[in-house]
Amino acid sequence: MTRFFRRLRQAYGDMGLQSKFTITLILAVSLPVLLIGVFFYSRLYDMVVSYTIGQEQDSSSKTAPLIEKDVQRVLDAYAEITDQSFFQKLFHQPVNSPSQILLDKTDAREFGNTVQDLVDDGRITGLQIYMDFPGESTELFEDPLTEKYFSPVNRAKGRYWHGIFQGTGQSELFCPEFYLGKREKEKYGDMAYIASTTFYYQQNSYPAYIAVYFTSEDFNNILKDNLTLDGSVSYILNERNAMVASSNDSLAGIYWLDYETIEDSFMSSNNFIEREILDTKVYAGFYNIQQSGWFMVTVLPSEPLITQSNKLMLEYMLMYLGILVLATVTAHFLSHSITNRISSVIHQMSRVREGALTPMDSPRYHDEVGDLIDTYNFMTRRMGELMEDQLKAAEELRTAEFDSLQAQINPHFLYNTMDMINWLAQQGRNAEVTSAVQNLSRFYKLTLSRKQSISTIGKEEEHVSIYLHLQNMRFHDKITFVSDIPDELTEYQIPKLTLQPVIENAVLHGILEKDTKAGTIVLTGWLENDDIVLLVSDDGVGISPEKLSGILSGDGGSSSGGTNIAVYNTHRRLQILYGEEYGLTYASQPGQGTEVQIRIPARKEG
Repeated sequence: MTRFFRRLRQAYGDMGLQSKFTITLILAVSLPVLLIGVFFYSRLYDMVVSYTIGQEQDSSSKTAPLIEKDVQRVLDAYAEITDQSFFQKLFHQPVNSPSQILLDKTDAREFGNTVQDLVDDGRITGLQIYMDFPGESTELFEDPLTEKYFSPVNRAKGRYWHGIFQGTGQSELFCPEFYLGKREKEKYGDMAYIASTTFYYQQNSYPAYIAVYFTSEDFNNILKDNLTLDGSVSYILNERNAMVASSNDSLAGIYWLDYETIEDSFMSSNNFIEREILDTKVYAGFYNIQQSGWFMVTVLPSEPLITQSNKLMLEYMLMYLGILVLATVTAHFLSHSITNRISSVIHQMSRVREGALTPMDSPRYHDEVGDLIDTYNFMTRRMGELMEDQLKAAEELRTAEFDSLQAQINPHFLYNTMDMINWLAQQGRNAEVTSAVQNLSRFYKLTLSRKQSISTIGKEEEHVSIYLHLQNMRFHDKITFVSDIPDELTEYQIPKLTLQPVIENAVLHGILEKDTKAGTIVLTGWLENDDIVLLVSDDGVGISPEKLSGILSGDGGSSSGGTNIAVYNTHRRLQILYGEEYGLTYASQPGQGTEVQIRIPARKEG
C-alpha cells in the first residue's frame, strides 16, 4: 500500500501544471454532485415507489368518479325508461289483456322513441324486457311498436344472470360479460343492468326482468388511461369475484386479488398496500364503485418500479456527465489561461526532439517564464553549434570508415586472384596464365576506372563474370554462372565490389566445399518499390544455423578455415552509405544451398 501511494504521489508530481489545475477544478465542481448522487441513489427506489404510488393514487381518484359516472348514466337511462307512461301502465296497473296495453299507440310509440334516443346517444346499447303472459297471448312480442323490446322469459332461462336472480331473489344486478348469453352479447351489448319486477295480469302477479344493455369498452378505456407505469394493471371486479373490465386481461389474471381480500384491505386502508403475488412484490390500491358494489383495483408490480428507478438514475448519470463535461471544459480554459505561456515554452522545447532548434521570440514580460524563455534561447543557440560540430565529425568518420572498408576488400580479392595465377604458373599453363592476367587487368580496370566508389549494376555484373571466369580457369569450368539481370536495371548505381565478395564466398565456401567441387551460381534482380533487390543463389553445401547468424556480424567463419570479413565489410559498407534497412540478408539450408539478398536504394547514374 505504501508503494502504491508513493507511485501515486510520484505520478501526480510528474503531472503538468495544466493537468493539476484541471483536476483540481474538476474535483471541486464534480465531487459534491457525485456525493449527492450516491446519497440519492441509496434512497432512490423508495422515492420512486412513493412518487409512483402517489401518481397512481391521484390518477385513480380521478378515474373512479369517471366509472361511477358511466354506471350512473346506465341507471339514469333505466330510470328514464321506467318513467314512461307505457312502462307505468304495464307494470303498475292491473292488466287483463295485452291488447289493453296497446290501445294507446302514442304511449307505445313514445316508449320506443325514448329507448331509441338513449341508444343513439350512446348511453345504452339495447333494451330487453323479459316477461310472459299466460295462455297464447303474444301481442307485445309481435306488435311493430314493441316487438323489438320484449322477449319471453324462456329466452332468459339458462343465462347466468337468470340463475342468480332465481337463487338469491335480489332485485337488481350489474352483469359482466360472462353473465350474458351469446345472443345478448351479439345483439344488444356485452354488459347489462338488469332489474327484476312483477306485473299483474288477470289478478295474478308474474315475474319480469328489465335488461338495460351497455358496453364494457368505455370502462376498459378509462382503466387504460388510469395507468402511468408500464407493466401495471387496473381492473374492476364484482362481489362474485367476476372481472367486469380491465386495462389488460392477461395482467389482470396474473395479479388477481379476490373480493374478500380487497374488501378487508379496503376497510383497513384506502391507500396502496404491499402484497406478494406469485413471488412478486406488488403494490395494490382499491376504490369502491358505490352504485354497483364493484371494486376498482390498481396493481403496480415492483419490477417496472425498479426499471423506472434505474431510468431515473441513468438520467441523473447523464446529467452528471453533462456537468462533468462542462466542468472539464471550464477547468481546461481556466487552467489554460494560467499555463498558456508555460505550455508554449514546453511545446517549443518538445520540437528539439524532432531536430528543430528554433529560438522563441524575446519575452514581453521578464518574470519567471520570461527568464525561462531567455535560457531556452541561449540553450538553442549553443545546441545548434554543437550539432554542426557533430555533423562534421560524423561525416569525417563515415568517410574514413568507408575508405577503411574499401581498403580491406581490394587486398582480399587480389590475394585470392594472385593465388590462382600462381597456381596456374606452377602448372606451366602459360596460355591460361596470359588469359588470367588479361582478365585480371580488365577486372582492375573496371575497379579503378573511376575515382568514385560507385559503379553500375551492369559493370558489377561484368566484374563478377570476369571473376568467375578466372575461377573456372582454376577449377576446370566446374562452376556454372547464370546471370538474369533485367536490362532496365543495368544503369542503376551500386557501390563497387558489392557483388564480388558475395560471389567469392559462394564459390569458396559453398560450391568448392562439395565433394564434386561443381555447382551453379544464379544472379538475378528486380525493383521493389523504391529499392533494388539483387539475389545471389548457389547450390553449395549451405551454412549451418549456428554459423549463419555470425556471417554479418564479422564473427563468422567457414569450414575451410577462411573468414567472411569481405562479406561482413560489404554489408557494413552498404549500411553506412544507405542506412540500417539496407545491406545483405542470408538464408541457407545445409546440404541444399544458400541465397543472399542485396538490398540497395534505386538510384540511376547521374
